[in-house]
Amino acid sequence: MATDLKALIDAAMKARDAAYAPYSNHPVGAAVLTTSGEVFAGCNVENAAYPLGTCAEAGAIAAMVMAGEREIAHVVIVGPGEAACTPCGGCRQKIREFAGSDGKPVTICDKDGNVLLETDSAALLPHAFGPDNVDEAKR
Repeated sequence: MATDLKALIDAAMKARDAAYAPYSNHPVGAAVLTTSGEVFAGCNVENAAYPLGTCAEAGAIAAMVMAGEREIAHVVIVGPGEAACTPCGGCRQKIREFAGSDGKPVTICDKDGNVLLETDSAALLPHAFGPDNVDEAKR
């Protein structure tokens, strides 16, 4: 996997610059690296029927799935300010779905791409409900 962290941060920053956030003025960009080495980016997209917009992480994951990829190796999120912009609960669940339960790296950066927080997908959503729970319920 030759993609380095800087390339992921750059992809997330570029996506953030494309965000449509006229209501919150809170543009966010995300990039996901797949286990096959592909990078997919997304930005948040708001609309007047607030809060029915789309988060950056969801956009990146949707692009990944559209391309036929299914396994996240690393997630990078870049917010608009100096504070860490961590994923909402829904996005944490989406990350869990494609990152698995073993904890893939998640890097949160400020508006300039400086790393503020390095964690993993398992820590973001402890005791997560995942595909294995659905399979167990079928038994």
